[in-house]
Amino acid sequence: MEPVREVEGRAIPFGRKNVDTDLIIPARWLKTISREGLGEGAFESVRAEEGNVFDDPQFKNAPILVAGDNFGCGSSREHAAWALLDMGVKAVIAPSFSDIFSGNAFKNGILTVVLPQAQVDRLLEVAETDPITLNLDDQTVTTQFQDRFHFEIDPFRKHCLREGLDEVGLTLSQDEVISRYEKGQAENMPWFAKGTGVAA
Repeated sequence: MEPVREVEGRAIPFGRKNVDTDLIIPARWLKTISREGLGEGAFESVRAEEGNVFDDPQFKNAPILVAGDNFGCGSSREHAAWALLDMGVKAVIAPSFSDIFSGNAFKNGILTVVLPQAQVDRLLEVAETDPITLNLDDQTVTTQFQDRFHFEIDPFRKHCLREGLDEVGLTLSQDEVISRYEKGQAENMPWFAKGTGVAA
């Protein structure tokens, strides 16, 4: 997982409310176990609409999505986060998120930023013409027009995103602690360690 410390660039101004995971990535795309190529199916039904923002050349590979309230509701499909990543999205800003989507986004290295509706409305306006910057260290969203919005984030999630640690990476970062524990168990309970491959 790539570290996320600052995300800067154009933002897709998609303020639609109650966007569920089926709208983010339709069920017919869930047959794959690969993360690659899902961006092609992301927001498929929205892309069928004439003049949609996702096919606007100025938002191609935009790293930020500005969304509406209750983003990511519906079924708990991790493919929704994979599809956003495959589109190039590294951060989503919205007034609120489904808990399951927010968790899946975090586990896949996507920063979800909750801001009041008035601030999201302002960012939707800015996104039409200008870039936006998210700084995870400062926990701020800024624009070149002196807008500066502070957001809250769980300290553990912040640490993992900053260091690029998914669940596997987080476990591997504790390798020395795990090894010491296993050695201690082998010394204190050799009958338990026998046959497990842990040297007594």
